[in-house]
Order: sequence, then C-alpha cells, then structure tokens
Amino acid sequence: MKPPYPIRRRSPRFGDSARILQQARIAGPMPWVIAIMIALTVMAAAAGLALSNLASNARDEIAGGITIQIVEGAPAERNRQAERAVSYFSNRDDVASVRRVPDAELAALLEPWLGEVVMAEEDGVPIPALVDVRLSGPVTSVRLQQMREELLEQAPAAQIDAQASWLGPVFDAIRALQFLAVGLIVLLALTSAAAVWLAARSALGSNRDTIEVIHHLGGTDGQIAGIFQRSIGLDAALGGAAGLLLGLAAVFVLGQQFAQLGSGLIAGGGLGPLDWMMIGAIPVAGIVIAMITARLTVIGALRRML
Repeated sequence: MKPPYPIRRRSPRFGDSARILQQARIAGPMPWVIAIMIALTVMAAAAGLALSNLASNARDEIAGGITIQIVEGAPAERNRQAERAVSYFSNRDDVASVRRVPDAELAALLEPWLGEVVMAEEDGVPIPALVDVRLSGPVTSVRLQQMREELLEQAPAAQIDAQASWLGPVFDAIRALQFLAVGLIVLLALTSAAAVWLAARSALGSNRDTIEVIHHLGGTDGQIAGIFQRSIGLDAALGGAAGLLLGLAAVFVLGQQFAQLGSGLIAGGGLGPLDWMMIGAIPVAGIVIAMITARLTVIGALRRML
C-alpha cells in the first residue's frame, strides 16, 4: 500500500492554494474591498501632494516680496508719496525689483467688485497706490521694521506688509488639509489591514479541517501561511490595479475641473514625475501590507490551534 501523498516542502502553486482557500477566491469580496481602499488612498495621496506643491510654489513666488500701500485720499499727494516710495526702494542695494502697480491694473482688479472705477479724478474712488517690491533675501521682521521706519519719513501714508503674512492663514489651512490627507491614508492602510485580517481569519476557519489534515501529513505553519499569503496577495494585486485605475481616473477628472478655474495659485498644485511615481507605488505598498498581514494572521492563528 502506497503511503499518503506527502505535502511538498517547497511552496505550492496558486492552483494548490485555490483548492484549499475556498473563501479567498478572486470572485470573493476581497479584491473589491482592496480596490476601493487603494482608489481612496490614491485620491488622498494625490490631494496631499498637490497641496504640498501648491504651498511650496506659493512660498517660492512670494519669498522676499513686500507690498507698500499709499493710503491717501488726495490723488496728487498719493502719487507724490508713491513716487517717493519707488525712489526709496530703487536706491537700496538689497532690493531686486520695484514696480508701482499701474492704476489701470488696479481698476481692472477691482472692477468685478466695485464696477467701473474712476481713480484719476478728484471725485473718484480713493484707491490706495500700490508698490510691489522684491527683496534679495528673506523678509524678516527686523528688516521689515527698519524699512517701515525709514519709508514713513518720506511717505507718511505708506503701509508696508510682507506678502507672506497675507497668505499665512492660507498656508495654515493648506497644512491642516495635508495633515488630514496623511491621516486619511493611515486610516485607509489600517482599514485594509483589518479587512485582510478578517478575510484570513474567515478563510482559516472555513478550511480548519483541511489544515489539520495538512498538519498530519507533515505540513508546516509556514507552508500553510504561504498558501494564504499568496492567495490574498493575488487578490490584492488585482484589487490594487483596479483601484489605481479608478483613483487615477478620479484625479484626472478633478484636475480638469480645477484647471478650468484658470487660477495661478491652483496651477501651482500640479503633480510632478516624482509625485506620480509615489502614487504608482501605492498598490505595491497595499500588496505588501496585505501579504504581511495575512501571513502574521495565519501563523498566529495556527499557533493557537495547536
């Protein structure tokens, strides 16, 4: 009489695992659960990376920038003090560029809110004159205070502010959204691991009798865990690919919607090649998490069974 066919010590093929893991087939819910998790992770990661790029580009754009407002009701006096401010900054060695914003440009900016603005006439709307200055170096509080004191001696109606201070609340909001995106990614990873843990426990319980037979035939916990690991890894690969495509489609649609806004600030949030590589690595990370979770779950459960 021939002895029972022994379990092979080397790793079994997917066909073997499919016969053992009846609850972890491709037609089961696990690939779809992983696909949804990966899609949400891709969208959250894309949003976080876009916000990071937007904040970085905005900081670079306004670095060293200050704005001077000449708040004076009389047009002649306003123009005189504006010219003095331009002259003051033009004569400084630490200034890279100075530009007085033309009145026509200010009127065009205010027209959507105030309608047609008349600025040159005496009875026109008293709009402050603006001078845009770019310093060669960062704007520090000490540097800004020294400029403010010197400028007020020549232009008493001048108000000087760092452009970065205007966008401070915007940067704080962007930073909060970045933390939210990171937290969402972490929660999705934990949820995916929990889903794999439940699936592995369910498949293990459904095949308990088969596993006991394998143990009697000499199969080790590592071999059994490898079967579960590869089966769930295959499901994670299929779900990850589907989730990546779904997430990229959502990111593309949202990108097209934001691009139609035509805002320079929004345009700074575009994704670069490194960002796309990081997004493309999300399904790989999902597969690794699923396989590690499945292996640890099965090995832990098998040790408690013995």
